[in-house]
Amino acid sequence: MGSFARGLRLNPNPFLGVLLHWTGGLSAASCYLPFRGIRRWSWEVYWLLQGVFSWILVPPIFAALLVPRFVAILYGASGTVLFYTWFWGAMWGIGGLLFGLGVRYLGIALGYTIALGFSTAFGTLVPPLFSGQLATIMRELPGQVVVLGVAMCLVAIVVSGLAGRLKERELAGAKAEEGAAPGGKGEFVFGRGILVASFAGIMSACFAYGLAAGKPMSDATRATLLLHGRRDLWQSLPALVVVLWGGFTTNALWCGGLLIRNRSFAQFAGGASDAGDHLPAGRLALNYAFAAAAGLLWYLQFFFYSMGQTKMGKYDFSSWTLHMAGTILFATLWGAVLHEWRGTSRRTKAMGAAGFLLLVLSTLVVGYGNYLKTR
Repeated sequence: MGSFARGLRLNPNPFLGVLLHWTGGLSAASCYLPFRGIRRWSWEVYWLLQGVFSWILVPPIFAALLVPRFVAILYGASGTVLFYTWFWGAMWGIGGLLFGLGVRYLGIALGYTIALGFSTAFGTLVPPLFSGQLATIMRELPGQVVVLGVAMCLVAIVVSGLAGRLKERELAGAKAEEGAAPGGKGEFVFGRGILVASFAGIMSACFAYGLAAGKPMSDATRATLLLHGRRDLWQSLPALVVVLWGGFTTNALWCGGLLIRNRSFAQFAGGASDAGDHLPAGRLALNYAFAAAAGLLWYLQFFFYSMGQTKMGKYDFSSWTLHMAGTILFATLWGAVLHEWRGTSRRTKAMGAAGFLLLVLSTLVVGYGNYLKTR
């Protein structure tokens, strides 16, 4: 344990950063699992509740516990820094809402592929482009290795998406042979779906812009942490609080509109659900517990993301690629654990395995490029 703690204090440490991003990816891939235990609640009810936990309550608690003078750091930030950090968080929140619509129009596999592909490309390459550093990065060997890893990640996302699309078709065909309807509640609209999923991916990348806008807060936090003999791993936590508050703003407005339209306010107190019945007190408490668990896991993905970013060195822009790759990687593993690939052909399983291996390899290449830069 002592050697691990000493490793945390080293700055930078790209391969430790990769492990932290993988941990964040595991949290991101797992945060939807508690929703499976929620009963007779409308989507807007449990989504808003998990948002209260993940975007409002938990972030300042973690920041206050780990960062000395956390509130003073927020008060010391300029209005411009706070606004743009919040603004990009709000734009990221819009991307998350559009993501679900893109999946509705294109299906899970193609919707995920388009949205995550655009999010990976824009979230990784646009920040250094705006800062004028991308040309310099491309002239250096370590930078070329990192960009190669980003390109490999994009290829892996496409391969994983194709495998998912084949899986959907094969499983839908099997259901049709059994007499079940092959389609779901979604509506496949290719042109509109491509537009929505692309825009969702671009807007989702705004999370990385939010942390970049909050860098003055992170710099002030780092100085405070070093002054108090703390690890600089926590330097992004105050900025993360503001980004997540921005994300909550857009999600709360959307969910609030749905609560009014669907008249689902009563469900917070166990009132009539879609099924037209009331929830017992025990079942209501379980619903709240599952929503809180989902919210905690949702926050932890960005908690570990912010720590991993501090370990990537001068090429910390590559953190978004590592986060996307880790999320898809562990989502694929959860799919295998939950037997989602059962009944598919060997070709489809082989393509899914190829996408998985490419994702692992891409993260190692990105980590190696960052390591070369530290040398």
